[in-house]
Amino acid sequence: MSGSMPFYQKHHRHYDRGYRSRETESKLSQYQTSSRYTAGSSTSAISTSRGLKVSSHSGLEASRLSPVPKRAKPTYLAVDKENQIIGYVVPIFRGSQEFVTGFSNTEEARVRDTAAYMARRDLFTSGLEMERSEQISRRETMRESAERISLNKRIYEHGEHFKRINEDSLMHAPEFVIKPRSHTVWEKQCVRLHCTVSGWPDPRVVWYKNNVAIDPIGNAGKYKLESRYSVHSLEINRCDFDDTAQYHVSAMNSKGEQSAYASVVVKRFKGEIDESLPSPRRASTEDGPVSEYGINFQTHIVDKFGVSFGREGETMSLGCTVIIYPTLHLYKPEVQWYRDDVLLSPSKWNHMHWSGDRATLTLTHLNKEDEGLYTLRVTTKSGYETYSAYVFVKDADAEVERAPGAPLDVRCLDANKDYIIVTWKQPAVDGGDSILGYFVDRCEVGTTHWIQCNDTPVKFARFPVTGLVEGRSYLFRVRAINKSGMSRPSRVSEPVAAMDPSDRARMRGTSAPWTGQIIVTEEEPAEGVVPGRPLELQVTEATKNYVVLSWNPPGEKGLEGVMYYVEKCVSGTDSWQRVNTEIPVKSPRFALFDLAEGKSYSFRVRCCNSAGVGEPSDPTEAITVGDKLDIPSAPSKVVPTRNTDTSVVVSWVASSEAKELVGYYIEGSIEGSNVWEPCNNKPVKATRFICHGLMTGEKYMFRVRAVNAAGLSQFSPESEAVEVKAAIASPAPPYGITVLECVCDSMVLAWKQPSFIGGADITGYFVDYREVTDGVPGKWHEANIKAISDRAYRVSDLKENRKYQFQVRAANMAGVGIPSLPSNTFLCEEWTIAVPGPPHDLQVREVRNDSLVLLWKPPVYQGRDPVNGFYIDIKEADAPEEVWRGVNNKATEKTFIKIKNLKEGERFVFRVRAQNKAGVGECSDVTEPVPALTKPGTKEIVVDVNDDGIISLNYEFCDLTPDSKFVWSKNYEEITDSSRLTIETKGNKSKAIFNTLEEEDIGIYSCLVTHTDGASSSYNLSEEELKRLLEVSHDHKFPIIPLKSELAVELLEKGKVRFWLQADKISANGKVDYIFNEKAVSQGEKYKMNFDKNTGVIEMIMESLTPADEGTFTFQLQDGKATNQSSLVLIGDVFKALQKESEFQKKEWVRKQGPHFIEYLGYEVTPECCVILKCKVGNVKKETSAHWYKDGREIKSDEHLGFTEGVLKLEIAQISKKDAGVYEVVLKDDRGKDTSTLNLTDQGFKDLMNEVFSFIANSSTALKITSTDQGIRLYTFVSYYNDLLQVTWHYKDSAIAFSDRIKSGVVGEQLWLQITEPTEKDMGKYAIEFNDGKGGLRRTVELSGQAFDDAFAEFQRLKAAAIAERSRARVAGGLPDVVTIQEGKALNLTCNISGDPVPEVTWLKNDREITSDDHCILKFASGKFASFIITGVNTSDSGKYSILVKNKYGTESGDFTVSVFIPDEAGGKKK
Repeated sequence: MSGSMPFYQKHHRHYDRGYRSRETESKLSQYQTSSRYTAGSSTSAISTSRGLKVSSHSGLEASRLSPVPKRAKPTYLAVDKENQIIGYVVPIFRGSQEFVTGFSNTEEARVRDTAAYMARRDLFTSGLEMERSEQISRRETMRESAERISLNKRIYEHGEHFKRINEDSLMHAPEFVIKPRSHTVWEKQCVRLHCTVSGWPDPRVVWYKNNVAIDPIGNAGKYKLESRYSVHSLEINRCDFDDTAQYHVSAMNSKGEQSAYASVVVKRFKGEIDESLPSPRRASTEDGPVSEYGINFQTHIVDKFGVSFGREGETMSLGCTVIIYPTLHLYKPEVQWYRDDVLLSPSKWNHMHWSGDRATLTLTHLNKEDEGLYTLRVTTKSGYETYSAYVFVKDADAEVERAPGAPLDVRCLDANKDYIIVTWKQPAVDGGDSILGYFVDRCEVGTTHWIQCNDTPVKFARFPVTGLVEGRSYLFRVRAINKSGMSRPSRVSEPVAAMDPSDRARMRGTSAPWTGQIIVTEEEPAEGVVPGRPLELQVTEATKNYVVLSWNPPGEKGLEGVMYYVEKCVSGTDSWQRVNTEIPVKSPRFALFDLAEGKSYSFRVRCCNSAGVGEPSDPTEAITVGDKLDIPSAPSKVVPTRNTDTSVVVSWVASSEAKELVGYYIEGSIEGSNVWEPCNNKPVKATRFICHGLMTGEKYMFRVRAVNAAGLSQFSPESEAVEVKAAIASPAPPYGITVLECVCDSMVLAWKQPSFIGGADITGYFVDYREVTDGVPGKWHEANIKAISDRAYRVSDLKENRKYQFQVRAANMAGVGIPSLPSNTFLCEEWTIAVPGPPHDLQVREVRNDSLVLLWKPPVYQGRDPVNGFYIDIKEADAPEEVWRGVNNKATEKTFIKIKNLKEGERFVFRVRAQNKAGVGECSDVTEPVPALTKPGTKEIVVDVNDDGIISLNYEFCDLTPDSKFVWSKNYEEITDSSRLTIETKGNKSKAIFNTLEEEDIGIYSCLVTHTDGASSSYNLSEEELKRLLEVSHDHKFPIIPLKSELAVELLEKGKVRFWLQADKISANGKVDYIFNEKAVSQGEKYKMNFDKNTGVIEMIMESLTPADEGTFTFQLQDGKATNQSSLVLIGDVFKALQKESEFQKKEWVRKQGPHFIEYLGYEVTPECCVILKCKVGNVKKETSAHWYKDGREIKSDEHLGFTEGVLKLEIAQISKKDAGVYEVVLKDDRGKDTSTLNLTDQGFKDLMNEVFSFIANSSTALKITSTDQGIRLYTFVSYYNDLLQVTWHYKDSAIAFSDRIKSGVVGEQLWLQITEPTEKDMGKYAIEFNDGKGGLRRTVELSGQAFDDAFAEFQRLKAAAIAERSRARVAGGLPDVVTIQEGKALNLTCNISGDPVPEVTWLKNDREITSDDHCILKFASGKFASFIITGVNTSDSGKYSILVKNKYGTESGDFTVSVFIPDEAGGKKK
């Protein structure tokens, strides 16, 4: 990488495959042309270790061996040289196919046959030969498979038979013949743990993860357990970080239990193969295959993302629109994103999306690691296109003020069972105080608990973390600290497993990541052998905090369980001290802490196993404890160079002494501010960097410092100040050369302005021409020696009927640019066509979401007649030529037009045609595509009229460049005459002032800002707008003080009169004159004036009004040259009414000095229809008394009122006519008295009762229907009834005339209407109306239909029951209950009998019927009187007697008892 060019501006190697070696190209070509690539399709290599055969598979090599996979059925048996079965071998990764793990002789022959077959296929093309070879190979495969199955079956049956015949002698505890092995696998891959267990009876096998039994049912699809022929396996599907754990398998039977352990470490693929090699192309199964052959794709990247700035923790999206032509449905190019030349892969930090025409990269959580140059690369068969832009990421706000920024790029350099070395990069921001050191935190994968690894901060940006659990995966983060506080934590590292390097040594690499296969080998350990010396002991890293040792295991192979003891010795002594006395080290690397800084030590290592401790290794040379890596020296010679309006290129000389350099940090400061800000937050290794995000026009100074693991260097000397301004360069070449007119010896050429003008105005153009003879161009000749400013030029002195080519160069103050490409070949002959030539110099201005303005110049060649108009055409940029459409139906004579009704966001192109009397001429060149979008920050021209009435047009543009100018035009022709307009420009604002606005100034005024992206705006000064502006100008020249309110009058307390008005706006210099009847009045006893200039309120107050005050009052205002006045006329009745009201208010004030009524006497009706007379009184003291009167007679007296302000009440419970009268309340004490009167007679009483009636009406229930024995009754209930309530009953909306048959009445709170003997004529709508003097209230009910039928039927029933009740036989009375009579006396009883028809009468004695005889005479006279006579009673007549009367309507009885006594018996004893 060249030091003179920034690393992100170089030609990116990962874009170009040309840098690869020929060998790599050859292999890549073979791989890409392989059409039968299948992962693990055949066997390609055999590796042997101690008699154990293990196969290695490679998909790439297999694709060259055979186009059709031919393999034997896979076997898991491992055999030695004598073909004795000694175990099994299984691949770690298994896809959809099984893999062969060993070769028999037949299989080796088949491989040779297959190779011979390939040779024959290359030499002979006979289809018959190929088919025959394939058939032979398949038959052999089938035969071998059948033989293997038969052999396995015989072995198994033989073993089972032997167990049955000698069962007792075979019983033994479980034993692991082959234990499960630890594995390191890629994320999302599958892994299998296998073991072989012997034991009799057959052991029960259970698998555990971190000592928790694995439940394959509870984790469906995650785990799969298999047990076949004493071979047990655990398959873990799609491993993730949570699957990193210690697994063990337990085997148990009646003889005992045994366990075996294995670890699984899951990691992400880091690109151990060449990442620049593309992954194999696969035909799309989702979208369908697309053939690229025969298609030449053109790729364009548009709508690009620019230099972007973000902050840690934010989300950022980068996107570009990709246009691929021709467009193929469902075709997807290869879209790749790079950061600093490194290919990005989808992750939780990077999300990539392709929508069919737009590529998007979303950075979900920005960190400083995400800073860098981002490149989008779109690859098709025809090539690739790229686009790059830089992304800057600032530190998030510190949680503690002046705390440093977070460290970045946390990585793990080395990992084993005992420790992991964590490295990071120092932050660019230290918070203003030096960083004291760093704290390293760790978190076990699958948990959220972070543990601090070091107690004291370390300054070195590398730290070995110890105290880890073997086989578990960890995340790491780092925090920086200074005296102000702690930084935010860095982004976490990738997960890394604490795993022994010896275990890693058995992980023999991987194939390409898409094959997902790992081959495992293992040597059988030798027991009882003491290991030898470790080899090549050396100190790989030394700091003042720790020392790292590394060595190689002893040379002997297959030693059992080798571990290590580390010993140290202080230089100058022979005393060796063991460092790890408790636990031996399993890894051939070890980190030592707690060494004395400045002392020298030597180290040595011993091997140990179960057989003993071996001899020590050779000691290391004496190592002095201290930092071996020095802080780099400061860079020098910092030189800033202008680049763009917001960026500067900074270059410097690299640090002279810098070991293990990480990169450089650049800081910038505005000259004189002494505030330094980082330009990059991620170190850059180049010595040239572009600092973006600077303020245009400011002068900046820069400084640089280097960084390595030891720390940050001193700052370089500050650079010279440089102004942020676009660098000036010669312009790019013009383009689009066309011919506007041609005569016999000259041509008029036109061209388009260069797309890049070099940061300075183009001062002119130079035209060259050359003659073309028979297609061979000649020598270039200069057409003009002096530069021309227009983009059109007549080239003279040409030869008629000769062909010419032209080229144009643009010039600015930096020099003359390179020439344009040669134009097309033009024939120099005179044009004789009648129609005009093409217009030229089309320009687009004032682009908005729905409109733009198009300008052009008329054609040079007029044709036979002068040009009399123009037509404008439009189409979408991507639309075909057939869809051109006209903007105007009638030709316009102007050379500009405003095009409206554009679709927002759409890209359009335009062309113009001129016409004369002969017709329409040739089209102009088409404009560049223009998107209809209003650019952010766009402002329009604003019209302003100042206080002096001067009218001006104002335009403001914020993003000016140093060379920008405001150009004003009228009707799109630059204004050069200052007689009508005066132009003033200051900063980013420009003003066009009308000297004298008149009709000749009518037109379209526009302002263009040069050296921008087309910032412009226009203002149409029409005739109507001219009149409006002249009126506004007049108002400003002769201003009037605006008034919020005109002069008004109001009464104040004590009857004072206040005249007032309020000005809308008046300054502190404003003044007021008070005029009455054209005479000025001033402050005095009669007039009090106030003028509040803050609120604009002006007032004049008079104590009272007299007849002399009748007239006109005027307030005259003046504020500078602005004036106004307002008048109020008070004469006649208006004045008298105001005077009367003033006197009344004065009396009211006097009244309120003693006890008085705040609210005069009134009444209130409660829902219970009670009337309450009440009044509110104020200014009351305890001596104040209140007296109530009715018609002059006192009815109530309240002495010594206990409140200052309150309400007096008098309640009338059931109001009636007698309560009508005049009520009066008198308040009095020593201060005076006040009286309030309420007239409740005549109309006043009526109003009160109407309110009562309203309450009664509203309390009424719905009108209901009931039946009686006389007819049908309608009724309603009210909460309270008053005799004065007026109620009207209606039938069919007419008042009912009452009669004997239809009556109304009141019973308690029930109001009813009785219809006697109803008929069908009485059917209809009935209503009761309550009269409350207002609208009243009406309740209705419909007496018809079913309601009438039900009521009438009930009436008939009740009527019949009543008739029966009246006509039935009755004993009306006359009989006593008991008759006591002396023997011998006569008894005569008579009772009344009623009934129709006349009832039958029967007498009973003791419930037995008796008849009339001489002793007992029974009579029934006139059908009404029944008599019972006993002429002379005796004791036998005593008893119970009854009379029974009966007719057809009923029966009734009457009972009495007769008691006869003899007088001679003592005590009047009854018999």
